[in-house]
Amino acid sequence: MFRSLAALLLLSAAALADTSDGDALKGMTWEQVVDQARGGTVNWFMWGGSDTINAYVDGYVAERLKADYDITLNRVPITDAADIVNQVLTEKEAGVTDAGSVDLIWINGENFRSMKQADLAFCGYTAMLPNDGLVNWDNPAVANDFGVPVDGCEVPWNTVQFAFAHDSAKTPEPPADMAALLDWIKANPGRFTYPAPPDFTGSAFLRHVFIHAAGGPDSLLGPFDQAKFDEVSAKTWAILNEIEPSLWREGATYPTTVTQLNELFANGEVDFSFNYDPAQFGLAVEAGTWPDTTRSFGLSDGTIGNTNYTLIPFNSPNKAAAMVVQNLLLSGEAQLEKAKTEVWGAAPAIEIARTAPEVQSGFAAIKTHPSVIPASELAKAALPELQADWLTAIEKGWMETVGN
Repeated sequence: MFRSLAALLLLSAAALADTSDGDALKGMTWEQVVDQARGGTVNWFMWGGSDTINAYVDGYVAERLKADYDITLNRVPITDAADIVNQVLTEKEAGVTDAGSVDLIWINGENFRSMKQADLAFCGYTAMLPNDGLVNWDNPAVANDFGVPVDGCEVPWNTVQFAFAHDSAKTPEPPADMAALLDWIKANPGRFTYPAPPDFTGSAFLRHVFIHAAGGPDSLLGPFDQAKFDEVSAKTWAILNEIEPSLWREGATYPTTVTQLNELFANGEVDFSFNYDPAQFGLAVEAGTWPDTTRSFGLSDGTIGNTNYTLIPFNSPNKAAAMVVQNLLLSGEAQLEKAKTEVWGAAPAIEIARTAPEVQSGFAAIKTHPSVIPASELAKAALPELQADWLTAIEKGWMETVGN
């Protein structure tokens, strides 16, 4: 009897341990979550292509976590978040439900859609974070990730909008809109290229061409429409195949990452680079890799903007510690630190007016780097992100029709 009782107690304890990082965790107070998080380690899988972003995470964020909560932050650099989605899915299929290898992912778009649809995300806890009150969840661009409702499954980190960079000494008057850019490419062979999908930034360039071919985004909003896709994609592939011989190396090869595109621009092999995060242009100038005459611009017919997030996988063994990381990242102080042009220059994911007066003053004192187009100017012509099914179809169609 005593053995049976002991076994029952052990099973009960194991069940509690399994849910303490899930359902039971949601029933705790924030103070209890923090207590459980102390001494933990968070394996954060995130794009590692920017030295300045890496330095912010390894420095400011990791040091704050260690000093305030005795949490060790292990940043794991990746190239494509889709690989980590597949990793978590593989763990689920193998029955790994409470000892996963991933505690936090920097994510958005189709990768979030995939994790949500496959029940790979830890959800329903974000309102517990004390700094959640700084987020304007009434903003559809925050509450929906590429058209997919967030539903308490991820926490916003930054807002971004696509922009182009050029050397004003070489190209003093860059193209004003997408039609002019396409004409410029044909008139200046070898001086433009874009990363091949599934690179996130290269895929974004494709969507700009796709929206241009559709005559604007209005007919593309909402759920995926196969008939509409077939119509617009035919025009898109025609445009991209027409400019391909005029691309860098005559389109025989494409950069595989935006980092490689940035290197081509730095070496003077192409005349334009582009990024979802225009702050990277100023950081590249300050690092001495790009010329001081670098300037950035949007398009009069608009560039795409979105929000990016952090997400805790369903089988993270360190959910409490990951929640503490997310709460720190969301704080006014951490958002201000990364907004500083010498640190990162990232646009905040929170409402500045909801932060403490000293944080608001800090934001007000920030001066935009001369190489970086102000976010307010870009926002005058912002395009919405398409829902994830459109992205998947565009990337697949490019690989079959252009990239082959």
